Amino acid sequence: MLKIENLHAEIDGKTILKGLNLSVNAGEVHAIMGPNGAGKSTLGYVLGGRPGYEVTEGSITFDGQDLLELEPHQRAAAGVFLGFQYPVEIPGVSNVQFLREALNAQRGGRGEKPLSGGEFLKLAREEAKKLDMDAEMLKRPVNVGFSGGEKKRNEMVQMGVIDPKFAILDETDSGLDIDALRIVGDGINRIMRKPDKAVLLITHYQRLLDYVKPDFVHVLADGRITRSGGAELAHQLEREGYAEVAA
Repeated sequence: MLKIENLHAEIDGKTILKGLNLSVNAGEVHAIMGPNGAGKSTLGYVLGGRPGYEVTEGSITFDGQDLLELEPHQRAAAGVFLGFQYPVEIPGVSNVQFLREALNAQRGGRGEKPLSGGEFLKLAREEAKKLDMDAEMLKRPVNVGFSGGEKKRNEMVQMGVIDPKFAILDETDSGLDIDALRIVGDGINRIMRKPDKAVLLITHYQRLLDYVKPDFVHVLADGRITRSGGAELAHQLEREGYAEVAA
């Protein structure tokens, strides 16, 4: 599904990714772990197409397409979803309005008919209920006044409504208490643990991986993947730290 070869990327003239290689097949969950400043979030931003992040060398192929040739909205229509470490607030735009416009824009990009207001509301309410989120929160401005856990849960509702092929989740466990972590983990499994989908989990800690069992764990250090393994690698990182394991 996703193949990254010799990826180099920079921001403001500073090189962050320095020859990163990674392959993710459909049906797989891959976890990226590593110290601060290693390039984990940069990888997510490059995949999502965030402006300001320049790829200077290498390639990214997604479902047979050159991902780097696609604009961010085209990547979204192709099935790429980026969950942010710090979800942004959008004053004056309700969750319902934002989600319906986003979903129908993607459907239009794929040549599908837009959902009617009634069809969309039914879908959004169902997703909110599955994530124990009060449906009234769908009427509120996007993430405005939300706690850290509510923002992450809201992002899972967005992912459930949009139903992407490939989700990049950047520190989704940040700011979550034990109950919210379980709910979010269950949401990721329900939405994305399917044979035709894949997930890239970016995290510092093992705790989310107790709920979303990864098929592969990769250590990203100094802009490249220095080590890969199974779920046991995350436990080793917890015990020994990055300095020992990433070397």
